[in-house]
Amino acid sequence: MSQIRIEIKKEESKIKTLVYQDNILTELYVEDVNKKRLEGNIYLGIVKDVVKGMQSAFIDIGEEKNALIHVKDILPKESNVTGNANLDTEKYEIQKLVKPGDKILVQIKRDCDEQKGSRVTKDIKLTGKYIVLMPYTQFITTSSKIENEEERKRLTKIVKTHIPKEYGAIIRTSSNNVEEEKIKNDIEELSNIWKEILNKSNQNGPKKIYDNNGLIGKLITDFKPLGLEVYADSEETKNYILNNIDKNQEIKVKEIKEVADMPRKVWLKCGGFITIDKCEALTAIDVNSGKFTGKTELEDTVLKVNLEATKEIARQIRLRDIGGIIIIDYIDMEKEKDRKAVKEEMQKQIKSDRSKVQVLEFTKLGLLEMTRKHILGR
Repeated sequence: MSQIRIEIKKEESKIKTLVYQDNILTELYVEDVNKKRLEGNIYLGIVKDVVKGMQSAFIDIGEEKNALIHVKDILPKESNVTGNANLDTEKYEIQKLVKPGDKILVQIKRDCDEQKGSRVTKDIKLTGKYIVLMPYTQFITTSSKIENEEERKRLTKIVKTHIPKEYGAIIRTSSNNVEEEKIKNDIEELSNIWKEILNKSNQNGPKKIYDNNGLIGKLITDFKPLGLEVYADSEETKNYILNNIDKNQEIKVKEIKEVADMPRKVWLKCGGFITIDKCEALTAIDVNSGKFTGKTELEDTVLKVNLEATKEIARQIRLRDIGGIIIIDYIDMEKEKDRKAVKEEMQKQIKSDRSKVQVLEFTKLGLLEMTRKHILGR
Protein backbone atom coordinates (compact mmCIF):
# COMPACT_ATOMS: atom_id res chain seq x y z
CA MET A 1 0.00 0.00 0.00
CA SER A 2 1.35 3.41 -0.99
CA GLN A 3 0.47 6.38 1.13
CA ILE A 4 0.55 10.06 0.33
CA ARG A 5 0.35 12.48 3.21
CA ILE A 6 -0.18 16.13 2.45
CA GLU A 7 0.62 19.05 4.72
CA ILE A 8 0.03 22.72 3.94
CA LYS A 9 1.47 25.30 6.30
CA LYS A 10 0.05 28.60 5.20
CA GLU A 11 2.01 30.60 7.71
CA GLU A 12 5.16 29.39 6.00
CA SER A 13 3.59 29.42 2.52
CA LYS A 14 4.74 25.84 2.01
CA ILE A 15 3.13 22.62 0.84
CA LYS A 16 4.87 19.52 2.14
CA THR A 17 4.04 16.22 0.42
CA LEU A 18 5.28 12.93 1.83
CA VAL A 19 5.06 9.50 0.18
CA TYR A 20 5.25 6.41 2.35
CA GLN A 21 5.55 2.88 1.00
CA ASP A 22 5.39 -0.01 3.44
CA ASN A 23 5.50 2.65 6.21
CA ILE A 24 8.88 3.90 4.99
CA LEU A 25 9.27 7.49 3.81
CA THR A 26 10.42 7.20 0.20
CA GLU A 27 9.67 10.62 -1.34
CA LEU A 28 9.46 14.12 0.10
CA TYR A 29 8.59 17.34 -1.74
CA VAL A 30 8.34 20.91 -0.48
CA GLU A 31 6.66 23.57 -2.63
CA ASP A 32 5.81 27.23 -2.42
CA VAL A 33 2.03 27.42 -1.96
CA ASN A 34 1.95 30.58 -4.07
CA LYS A 35 3.91 29.07 -6.98
CA LYS A 36 2.22 26.04 -8.45
CA ARG A 37 4.39 23.78 -10.59
CA LEU A 38 3.65 23.91 -14.30
CA GLU A 39 5.08 20.61 -15.62
CA GLY A 40 2.54 18.77 -17.74
CA ASN A 41 0.31 21.80 -18.30
CA ILE A 42 -0.73 22.38 -21.92
CA TYR A 43 -0.89 25.88 -23.42
CA LEU A 44 -2.03 27.51 -26.58
CA GLY A 45 0.99 29.73 -27.18
CA ILE A 46 1.98 32.45 -29.61
CA VAL A 47 5.45 32.46 -31.17
CA LYS A 48 7.13 35.75 -30.22
CA ASP A 49 10.65 35.35 -31.57
CA VAL A 50 12.66 32.80 -33.56
CA VAL A 51 16.40 32.59 -32.85
CA LYS A 52 18.13 30.90 -35.80
CA GLY A 53 21.50 30.56 -34.06
CA MET A 54 19.93 28.73 -31.11
CA GLN A 55 17.58 26.64 -33.29
CA SER A 56 14.95 27.75 -30.79
CA ALA A 57 11.90 29.98 -30.46
CA PHE A 58 10.36 31.95 -27.60
CA ILE A 59 6.68 31.31 -26.96
CA ASP A 60 4.21 33.51 -25.09
CA ILE A 61 2.11 31.05 -23.07
CA GLY A 62 0.38 33.60 -20.87
CA GLU A 63 2.64 33.04 -17.87
CA GLU A 64 5.07 35.55 -16.34
CA LYS A 65 7.95 34.52 -18.62
CA ASN A 66 8.03 33.41 -22.23
CA ALA A 67 8.75 29.71 -22.74
CA LEU A 68 11.54 28.26 -24.88
CA ILE A 69 11.15 25.53 -27.49
CA HIS A 70 14.03 23.84 -29.33
CA VAL A 71 13.82 22.43 -32.84
CA LYS A 72 14.12 18.89 -31.36
CA ASP A 73 10.86 19.51 -29.51
CA ILE A 74 9.04 20.67 -32.63
CA LEU A 75 9.81 17.79 -35.00
CA PRO A 76 8.06 14.40 -34.74
CA LYS A 77 9.98 11.81 -32.73
CA GLU A 78 12.40 9.69 -34.77
CA SER A 79 12.59 6.79 -32.31
CA ASN A 80 10.39 5.22 -29.64
CA VAL A 81 13.53 4.66 -27.55
CA THR A 82 15.68 7.77 -27.91
CA GLY A 83 13.06 10.23 -29.19
CA ASN A 84 14.95 13.02 -30.95
CA ALA A 85 18.05 12.83 -28.75
CA ASN A 86 20.16 11.78 -31.74
CA LEU A 87 18.49 14.09 -34.23
CA ASP A 88 20.83 15.93 -36.60
CA THR A 89 19.44 19.43 -36.10
CA GLU A 90 21.68 20.88 -38.82
CA LYS A 91 19.36 19.31 -41.40
CA TYR A 92 16.54 21.61 -40.28
CA GLU A 93 15.96 25.35 -40.14
CA ILE A 94 13.68 26.38 -37.29
CA GLN A 95 12.55 29.52 -39.11
CA LYS A 96 10.90 27.24 -41.69
CA LEU A 97 9.01 25.37 -38.95
CA VAL A 98 7.65 28.29 -36.92
CA LYS A 99 7.48 32.05 -37.37
CA PRO A 100 6.45 34.99 -35.12
CA GLY A 101 2.69 35.19 -34.68
CA ASP A 102 2.05 31.47 -35.16
CA LYS A 103 -0.31 29.73 -32.74
CA ILE A 104 1.31 26.61 -31.27
CA LEU A 105 0.04 23.93 -28.89
CA VAL A 106 2.76 23.06 -26.38
CA GLN A 107 3.29 21.20 -23.11
CA ILE A 108 5.67 22.22 -20.35
CA LYS A 109 8.46 19.68 -19.94
CA ARG A 110 10.59 21.71 -17.49
CA ASP A 111 9.39 24.41 -15.14
CA CYS A 112 10.70 27.95 -15.11
CA ASP A 113 13.14 29.26 -12.51
CA GLU A 114 14.29 32.72 -11.43
CA GLN A 115 16.50 33.15 -14.51
CA LYS A 116 14.72 31.27 -17.30
CA GLY A 117 11.25 30.60 -18.59
CA SER A 118 9.75 27.14 -18.98
CA ARG A 119 10.99 24.64 -21.55
CA VAL A 120 8.14 23.38 -23.75
CA THR A 121 7.54 20.72 -26.39
CA LYS A 122 5.04 19.87 -29.12
CA ASP A 123 5.44 16.19 -28.16
CA ILE A 124 2.38 16.19 -25.90
CA LYS A 125 1.76 13.36 -23.44
CA LEU A 126 -1.31 12.74 -21.27
CA THR A 127 -0.62 10.53 -18.25
CA GLY A 128 -3.35 8.19 -17.07
CA LYS A 129 -3.52 5.43 -14.49
CA TYR A 130 -2.23 2.72 -16.82
CA ILE A 131 -0.97 4.36 -19.99
CA VAL A 132 0.55 7.59 -21.25
CA LEU A 133 -1.32 8.74 -24.35
CA MET A 134 0.83 10.31 -27.09
CA PRO A 135 -1.46 11.98 -29.67
CA TYR A 136 1.36 12.95 -32.06
CA THR A 137 3.30 9.68 -31.94
CA GLN A 138 2.26 6.26 -33.19
CA PHE A 139 4.81 4.27 -31.18
CA ILE A 140 3.46 1.85 -28.56
CA THR A 141 6.05 0.91 -25.96
CA THR A 142 5.98 -0.88 -22.63
CA SER A 143 7.68 0.13 -19.39
CA SER A 144 10.99 -1.69 -19.03
CA LYS A 145 10.00 -2.50 -15.44
CA ILE A 146 7.43 -4.99 -16.76
CA GLU A 147 9.88 -7.83 -17.25
CA ASN A 148 7.58 -10.74 -18.12
CA GLU A 149 7.57 -11.04 -21.92
CA GLU A 150 4.14 -12.67 -22.11
CA GLU A 151 2.65 -9.87 -20.02
CA ARG A 152 4.30 -7.26 -22.25
CA LYS A 153 2.75 -8.91 -25.33
CA ARG A 154 -0.67 -9.11 -23.65
CA LEU A 155 -0.63 -5.43 -22.70
CA THR A 156 0.60 -4.34 -26.13
CA LYS A 157 -2.21 -6.29 -27.79
CA ILE A 158 -4.82 -4.70 -25.48
CA VAL A 159 -3.60 -1.18 -26.17
CA LYS A 160 -3.38 -1.74 -29.94
CA THR A 161 -6.95 -3.07 -29.88
CA HIS A 162 -8.46 -0.06 -28.12
CA ILE A 163 -6.30 2.95 -28.92
CA PRO A 164 -7.18 5.17 -31.93
CA LYS A 165 -4.80 4.33 -34.79
CA GLU A 166 -3.38 7.84 -35.00
CA TYR A 167 -2.21 7.77 -31.36
CA GLY A 168 0.75 6.19 -29.61
CA ALA A 169 1.17 5.14 -25.99
CA ILE A 170 3.55 4.19 -23.24
CA ILE A 171 2.23 1.27 -21.22
CA ARG A 172 2.95 2.10 -17.57
CA THR A 173 4.26 -0.26 -14.90
CA SER A 174 0.95 0.12 -13.04
CA SER A 175 -0.79 -1.78 -15.88
CA ASN A 176 1.03 -5.00 -14.98
CA ASN A 177 -1.60 -7.79 -14.58
CA VAL A 178 -4.47 -5.28 -14.86
CA GLU A 179 -7.63 -6.48 -16.61
CA GLU A 180 -8.38 -5.29 -20.13
CA GLU A 181 -11.50 -3.29 -19.21
CA LYS A 182 -9.60 -0.96 -16.88
CA ILE A 183 -6.96 -0.24 -19.53
CA LYS A 184 -9.67 0.32 -22.14
CA ASN A 185 -11.43 2.82 -19.85
CA ASP A 186 -8.15 4.64 -19.25
CA ILE A 187 -7.56 4.97 -23.00
CA GLU A 188 -11.10 6.30 -23.53
CA GLU A 189 -10.78 8.82 -20.71
CA LEU A 190 -7.47 10.17 -22.02
CA SER A 191 -8.77 10.26 -25.60
CA ASN A 192 -11.75 12.37 -24.45
CA ILE A 193 -9.41 14.75 -22.61
CA TRP A 194 -7.37 15.15 -25.80
CA LYS A 195 -10.51 15.90 -27.84
CA GLU A 196 -11.40 18.66 -25.35
CA ILE A 197 -7.88 20.08 -25.64
CA LEU A 198 -8.11 20.13 -29.44
CA ASN A 199 -11.47 21.95 -29.25
CA LYS A 200 -9.97 24.61 -26.96
CA SER A 201 -6.96 25.00 -29.26
CA ASN A 202 -9.23 26.78 -31.77
CA GLN A 203 -9.57 29.68 -29.35
CA ASN A 204 -7.35 32.74 -29.17
CA GLY A 205 -4.11 32.52 -27.22
CA PRO A 206 -2.01 32.74 -25.29
CA LYS A 207 -3.77 30.72 -22.59
CA LYS A 208 -3.59 27.57 -20.50
CA ILE A 209 -6.00 24.95 -21.82
CA TYR A 210 -5.10 21.93 -19.67
CA ASP A 211 -3.98 21.86 -16.04
CA ASN A 212 -1.96 18.86 -14.88
CA ASN A 213 -2.80 19.69 -11.24
CA GLY A 214 0.80 20.15 -10.17
CA LEU A 215 2.77 17.85 -7.92
CA ILE A 216 -0.13 16.53 -5.83
CA GLY A 217 -2.13 15.72 -8.94
CA LYS A 218 0.84 13.88 -10.44
CA LEU A 219 1.38 11.81 -7.29
CA ILE A 220 -2.28 10.85 -6.99
CA THR A 221 -2.35 9.79 -10.66
CA ASP A 222 0.86 7.78 -10.27
CA PHE A 223 -0.08 5.96 -7.07
CA LYS A 224 -3.85 5.49 -7.34
CA PRO A 225 -3.65 2.28 -9.41
CA LEU A 226 -1.31 0.71 -6.86
CA GLY A 227 -3.64 1.24 -3.90
CA LEU A 228 -3.58 4.63 -2.24
CA GLU A 229 -4.45 6.32 1.06
CA VAL A 230 -4.35 10.09 1.24
CA TYR A 231 -4.15 12.01 4.50
CA ALA A 232 -4.45 15.76 4.94
CA ASP A 233 -3.62 17.88 7.95
CA SER A 234 -6.96 19.78 7.95
CA GLU A 235 -10.44 19.97 6.43
CA GLU A 236 -9.21 23.02 4.49
CA THR A 237 -6.42 20.99 2.87
CA LYS A 238 -8.82 18.13 2.16
CA ASN A 239 -11.31 20.47 0.46
CA TYR A 240 -8.51 22.08 -1.58
CA ILE A 241 -7.59 18.68 -3.03
CA LEU A 242 -11.20 17.65 -3.67
CA ASN A 243 -12.10 20.96 -5.32
CA ASN A 244 -8.95 21.50 -7.36
CA ILE A 245 -7.29 18.14 -8.00
CA ASP A 246 -9.38 14.97 -7.61
CA LYS A 247 -12.98 15.10 -6.43
CA ASN A 248 -13.19 11.29 -6.29
CA GLN A 249 -10.16 10.68 -4.07
CA GLU A 250 -10.95 9.55 -0.52
CA ILE A 251 -9.06 11.74 1.95
CA LYS A 252 -8.75 11.30 5.70
CA VAL A 253 -7.92 14.17 8.03
CA LYS A 254 -5.30 13.52 10.71
CA GLU A 255 -2.33 15.16 12.33
CA ILE A 256 0.76 14.96 10.12
CA LYS A 257 4.02 14.27 11.90
CA GLU A 258 6.81 16.76 11.26
CA VAL A 259 9.73 15.47 9.18
CA ALA A 260 13.16 16.89 9.91
CA ASP A 261 15.31 18.43 7.20
CA MET A 262 17.46 15.91 5.37
CA PRO A 263 21.00 16.02 6.77
CA ARG A 264 24.29 15.70 4.92
CA LYS A 265 25.27 12.71 7.10
CA VAL A 266 22.97 9.69 7.34
CA TRP A 267 23.73 6.98 9.92
CA LEU A 268 23.32 3.29 9.12
CA LYS A 269 21.96 0.70 11.56
CA CYS A 270 25.32 -1.08 11.63
CA GLY A 271 27.09 2.06 12.88
CA GLY A 272 28.51 3.19 9.57
CA PHE A 273 27.29 6.30 7.74
CA ILE A 274 27.03 7.96 4.35
CA THR A 275 27.53 11.60 3.41
CA ILE A 276 25.71 13.23 0.50
CA ASP A 277 27.14 16.32 -1.21
CA LYS A 278 25.45 18.04 -4.12
CA CYS A 279 28.00 19.59 -6.48
CA GLU A 280 27.47 21.68 -9.61
CA ALA A 281 27.95 18.81 -12.05
CA LEU A 282 27.15 15.74 -9.94
CA THR A 283 26.20 14.34 -6.53
CA ALA A 284 28.98 12.69 -4.52
CA ILE A 285 28.10 10.05 -1.92
CA ASP A 286 30.76 8.74 0.46
CA VAL A 287 30.47 5.54 2.53
CA ASN A 288 32.24 5.30 5.89
CA SER A 289 32.54 2.46 8.40
CA GLY A 290 32.01 4.88 11.31
CA LYS A 291 31.47 3.06 14.60
CA PHE A 292 31.14 -0.36 12.98
CA THR A 293 34.08 -2.71 13.56
CA GLY A 294 32.45 -6.08 12.92
CA LYS A 295 33.12 -9.47 14.42
CA THR A 296 34.64 -11.17 11.37
CA GLU A 297 37.44 -10.53 8.91
CA LEU A 298 37.97 -7.00 7.60
CA GLU A 299 36.72 -7.86 4.09
CA ASP A 300 33.44 -9.21 5.50
CA THR A 301 33.04 -6.08 7.63
CA VAL A 302 33.62 -3.82 4.62
CA LEU A 303 31.12 -5.75 2.48
CA LYS A 304 28.44 -5.63 5.18
CA VAL A 305 28.74 -1.84 5.54
CA ASN A 306 28.77 -1.33 1.77
CA LEU A 307 25.68 -3.50 1.26
CA GLU A 308 23.74 -1.72 4.00
CA ALA A 309 24.89 1.63 2.62
CA THR A 310 23.63 0.61 -0.84
CA LYS A 311 20.10 0.10 0.46
CA GLU A 312 20.15 3.48 2.19
CA ILE A 313 21.66 5.27 -0.82
CA ALA A 314 18.90 3.93 -3.10
CA ARG A 315 16.33 5.24 -0.62
CA GLN A 316 18.02 8.61 -0.19
CA ILE A 317 18.39 9.41 -3.89
CA ARG A 318 14.67 8.77 -4.31
CA LEU A 319 13.73 10.61 -1.12
CA ARG A 320 15.73 13.67 -2.15
CA ASP A 321 14.84 13.30 -5.86
CA ILE A 322 18.52 13.47 -6.78
CA GLY A 323 19.05 13.63 -10.53
CA GLY A 324 21.96 13.66 -12.97
CA ILE A 325 25.31 12.00 -12.37
CA ILE A 326 25.79 10.22 -9.03
CA ILE A 327 29.22 9.01 -7.88
CA ILE A 328 29.47 6.65 -4.89
CA ASP A 329 32.76 6.22 -3.05
CA TYR A 330 32.40 2.90 -1.23
CA ILE A 331 34.83 1.59 1.34
CA ASP A 332 37.59 -0.08 -0.70
CA MET A 333 36.83 -3.69 -1.68
CA GLU A 334 39.71 -5.96 -2.65
CA LYS A 335 37.66 -8.74 -4.26
CA GLU A 336 35.84 -8.40 -7.57
CA LYS A 337 33.03 -10.62 -6.28
CA ASP A 338 32.35 -8.11 -3.50
CA ARG A 339 32.10 -5.23 -5.97
CA LYS A 340 29.78 -7.37 -8.08
CA ALA A 341 27.60 -8.10 -5.02
CA VAL A 342 27.31 -4.37 -4.25
CA LYS A 343 26.40 -3.51 -7.83
CA GLU A 344 23.77 -6.27 -7.95
CA GLU A 345 22.31 -5.02 -4.66
CA MET A 346 22.03 -1.51 -6.09
CA GLN A 347 20.30 -2.84 -9.22
CA LYS A 348 17.86 -4.68 -6.98
CA GLN A 349 17.13 -1.65 -4.80
CA ILE A 350 16.49 0.82 -7.63
CA LYS A 351 13.67 -1.33 -9.03
CA SER A 352 11.31 0.38 -6.59
CA ASP A 353 12.35 3.84 -7.84
CA ARG A 354 9.67 5.42 -10.06
CA SER A 355 12.31 7.29 -12.02
CA LYS A 356 14.76 6.00 -14.62
CA VAL A 357 18.02 4.97 -12.93
CA GLN A 358 21.09 3.52 -14.62
CA VAL A 359 23.81 1.72 -12.68
CA LEU A 360 27.03 1.77 -14.67
CA GLU A 361 30.36 0.28 -13.56
CA PHE A 362 33.00 0.70 -10.89
CA THR A 363 35.80 2.95 -12.11
CA LYS A 364 39.51 2.15 -11.73
CA LEU A 365 39.42 4.24 -8.57
CA GLY A 366 36.65 2.08 -7.11
CA LEU A 367 33.83 4.60 -7.59
CA LEU A 368 30.39 3.38 -8.68
CA GLU A 369 28.82 5.56 -11.37
CA MET A 370 25.06 6.05 -11.69
CA THR A 371 22.62 8.37 -13.43
CA ARG A 372 19.04 9.20 -12.47
CA LYS A 373 16.25 11.36 -13.86
CA HIS A 374 14.47 13.77 -11.57
CA ILE A 375 10.88 12.82 -10.82
CA LEU A 376 10.14 16.54 -11.07
CA GLY A 377 11.53 18.72 -13.83
CA ARG A 378 14.51 20.89 -12.97
